[in-house]
Amino acid sequence: MARYEMNGMATAMGGKAQADVFCEMGLMYAIGRGCEIDLVAAHKWLNIAAIKGSDRAAELRADLTPSMTKTQLAQALRAAREWMTMH
Repeated sequence: MARYEMNGMATAMGGKAQADVFCEMGLMYAIGRGCEIDLVAAHKWLNIAAIKGSDRAAELRADLTPSMTKTQLAQALRAAREWMTMH
């Protein structure tokens, strides 16, 4: 499965541009653009984008959440928290 994790490039960016990149990452995983659909990864990146200020990501995350199990949601929230702690 193709995984494109944001490390150096995203952390070098700032503000709105960074949030937009994270939002696109979430959308990529949500619809399977260039990768397998991964709702946990999609929610993780949309959550990070929303925290960084993307209103669009917050809306997409809200649309995605009802289609996830409680376990998937917990995994996504944990992954976002871990990423935010590390970056």
